[in-house]
Amino acid sequence: MPEQVQEKRKSKISASRKLMLKSLMVAKAKEEIEQEMVDKEEEKERYLAERAPALQTGGMSFAELQIKDLNIKVLDLRGKFKRPNLRRVRVSADAILRSLLGSKHKVSMDLRANLKSVKKEDTEKEKTVEVSDWRKNVEAMSGMEGRKKMFDAAKGPLQ
Repeated sequence: MPEQVQEKRKSKISASRKLMLKSLMVAKAKEEIEQEMVDKEEEKERYLAERAPALQTGGMSFAELQIKDLNIKVLDLRGKFKRPNLRRVRVSADAILRSLLGSKHKVSMDLRANLKSVKKEDTEKEKTVEVSDWRKNVEAMSGMEGRKKMFDAAKGPLQ
């Protein structure tokens, strides 16, 4: 087995020959890249000559040309920049009034102050009032007597 590995490692081409071939390949690739760049530049010039007509500047003064150039630059800048999408912003009533009336006027529209406030303590007391054994209540109200008590209880506060 070691003999087969050594035979595979041996190369048919010498190191100096490999180095020479590598340098020739690199030189050839460099020439091709340079030629490709020249071809692209020629193609670009041909395309621009076909598509873009020559400028007509005859009969214009230097000042007119400058103003025209500035107008073209402004139009180019307008096209380059995209306007961002605007987002909705929540603004309070006070901020709206401040922006409309200015910072000198101190107007406050506190709408929350007009809202009814509920205390937690009151609601907790109401819940705990009716906590009794429901089985006793069912036994007391069962039968005709229970219905009579309910009827009397409902009638009582009205009289």
